[in-house]
Amino acid sequence: MKKSTFIIRNANPEEYEEVGKLLVKVYSKLEGFPKESEQPEYYKMLANVGKLTTKPGVQLLIVLNPENQITGAVVYFNDMQYYGSGGTATQEKNAAGFRLLAVDPLYRGAGIGKELTLECIKRAKEGGLKQVVIHTTNAMQTAWKMYEKLGFKRSNDLDFMQDQLQVFGFRLVN
Repeated sequence: MKKSTFIIRNANPEEYEEVGKLLVKVYSKLEGFPKESEQPEYYKMLANVGKLTTKPGVQLLIVLNPENQITGAVVYFNDMQYYGSGGTATQEKNAAGFRLLAVDPLYRGAGIGKELTLECIKRAKEGGLKQVVIHTTNAMQTAWKMYEKLGFKRSNDLDFMQDQLQVFGFRLVN
């Protein structure tokens, strides 16, 4: 899929359920990532991702293909106090963040994850925020490599454990 053939925009409330299903599908199939039976509250949050948008400055971004099908999504936070992760990330000032990036397996390799990441970086810059904070896991090596190529640097101070899962923090200074 060429870059010009897909659109990134904020999800509408009637799309939240579909996005939640996409997140559950993608995360549940990650090798080495906890299954729903191991972290039911996490998967409940994924399924109900639209609820995150009730907090100030939280946006659920989606990618649509030419047939208007949702092919990817991410949650953008322009205020880290609403980021909702473990560790110290919610205490970061003058920072944006994004979480829960997912791309439909049928569209992997088309640059959708990168475009969603770049959109979050752009929104942070437009908001005058000095850094972008993200987290990833060992199960998300493709994303990890992409973040590093885009200039994100490992930030051990942002690491935390999500039950038995090690979560690794990254920063991009704008």
